[in-house]
Amino acid sequence: MTFGEQPAYLRVAGDLRKKIVDGSLPPHTRLPSQARIREEYGVSDTVALEARKVLMAEGLVEGRSGSGTYVREQPVPRRLARSGYRPSGGATPFRQEQSDVSARGTWESSSEQDKACGSVAERLDVQPGDRVMRTRYLFREAGEPMMLSTSWEPLAVTGRTPVMLPEEGPLGGMGVVERMRAIDVIVDNVVEEVGARPGLAEELVVLGGVPGHVVIVIQRTYYASGRPVETADVVIPADRYRVAYHLPVR
Repeated sequence: MTFGEQPAYLRVAGDLRKKIVDGSLPPHTRLPSQARIREEYGVSDTVALEARKVLMAEGLVEGRSGSGTYVREQPVPRRLARSGYRPSGGATPFRQEQSDVSARGTWESSSEQDKACGSVAERLDVQPGDRVMRTRYLFREAGEPMMLSTSWEPLAVTGRTPVMLPEEGPLGGMGVVERMRAIDVIVDNVVEEVGARPGLAEELVVLGGVPGHVVIVIQRTYYASGRPVETADVVIPADRYRVAYHLPVR
């Protein structure tokens, strides 16, 4: 293969992709069979199969048990806004955004004590096995799952205080900044690292999607005088949302 030349299966996948994008193969249309691809493009069964696998991995087509492979309807990505701290009644950013009367967001959560695994311990600057409060969230928009979040807070900071449970007590549902301030811990910095990876099976079951679908992962950590006081993983389906940052210029 010379420089710039594509393998046969990628050329076939590229042509089929073009037909899907330009509407020649509209959503819910059955993808040409492996035999049809082989005949139309003059390729082997192996090449035809690999081309179909590429389109499936890209989320352009989906298999239906006992029926075949069909073109998926592609969602129009919606914007998910993230911004710096906004002192607006102490609500979390998601709750602030949902205060608009046109918003249709809901959420549910559950908290339990846990032991910090190695990666969480490193992010919180504690020892593996130290006690943390783990809180899992599922956010919905108009009833549709849109975002998952798992947060961890060191019980060495919040244990035996009124804010030990993030969603319960007198400050339940308030943002991390306000909750920590209530116990004289002043949050002065937050770091977000954004990456992407294939969604885990248990994530895709909740968020919707097929194996191989990509998710955006935001790894967020709040700091008070250099000490991490909360860290979280936010998981967002990449095919349905774009993350927009609003950063004030100081």
